[in-house]
Amino acid sequence: MATYTIFVNGSSKTVNADPDTPLLWVLRDELGLVGTKYGCGIAQCGACTVHLDGAAMRSCVLPISTISDQKVITIEGLDSENSHPLQEAWREHDVPQCGYCQAGQIMNAAALLKENKNPSDDAIDEAMRGNICRCATYPRIKKAIKTAADKL
Repeated sequence: MATYTIFVNGSSKTVNADPDTPLLWVLRDELGLVGTKYGCGIAQCGACTVHLDGAAMRSCVLPISTISDQKVITIEGLDSENSHPLQEAWREHDVPQCGYCQAGQIMNAAALLKENKNPSDDAIDEAMRGNICRCATYPRIKKAIKTAADKL
């Protein structure tokens, strides 16, 4: 076990963890931030997506020892009032069905919109390709991203 200080959702947190412990488990088990979900454990489904210095990253394969002084944002830190334009658009377009993948979908979409304020359908498809939704709400996800882009 080692002690790590990480910057999560705007505040500094100190945790004790094995250096190889994925960030996902530190967030969920040590910090109680359970919005980030475990899906596949091999960075293929996107349910565990968080931002690391603004970039969308799969936290299930990211060892805590590699975080250093980078800023981590989880779905809980995207907007404290749950009123980020993406979250509002998700509700407006009734995107979630089971909801399991939605935090990862939103975090990936937020990273996309940070880089591309007006993404085309192709750009959305490319950026969201690694986020899997078992309920297949992809058309609604695309509409919600476009709606949020208009609001940003």
